[in-house]
Amino acid sequence: MKEKDFKQAYPPLKIQDWAEEDRPRERLMKLGSENLSEAELLGILIGSGVQHVSAVDLAKHILQAHNNSLEELSKRSVVELLKFKGIGQAKAVVIVSAMELAKRKNHNLPKSAEKITSSEETYALMKTRLLGKITEEFWIILLNKNNRIIKVLPISKGGLSTTSVDSRVIFKKALDHNAIGIVLVHNHPGGSLT
Repeated sequence: MKEKDFKQAYPPLKIQDWAEEDRPRERLMKLGSENLSEAELLGILIGSGVQHVSAVDLAKHILQAHNNSLEELSKRSVVELLKFKGIGQAKAVVIVSAMELAKRKNHNLPKSAEKITSSEETYALMKTRLLGKITEEFWIILLNKNNRIIKVLPISKGGLSTTSVDSRVIFKKALDHNAIGIVLVHNHPGGSLT
């Protein structure tokens, strides 16, 4: 069967043509969000597809273009998402907003990270803030006398390979918040540990 004949015999179905138990919104309501695939969740955000492509299929294409990685997708801007056919400004804004909310959710201090006693705890606290960043950043964690976290603050953002840090800014932040201790945190987007 030729491709044209195949497409005529089996035209793509819109989500509203799917069985109700297969539709992402209905599945979320019935089974909970944790039981949906990333494509289904992204499809719900997208809302509607384009001719011959459902919102879920469009989500699959977007995810595939980002190596099926939400981490990679979270780095994309509205302008970059507009390059996908079927993604207009409103849909791109929704996707970028959802990705940012996910990042911010992870920025809240978990109970286990209220106190810093090791580099492993520092990493656990900061990885959601710095993982996937494409530019170098420098942050400080301000601590009280019991090594409990007072505040986590960004100090500088740089380019692909450097960022500048003024020690006076660091000490001013520490003094302004009455910190007894500080932890300095810096990323290397290229993955180098040196």
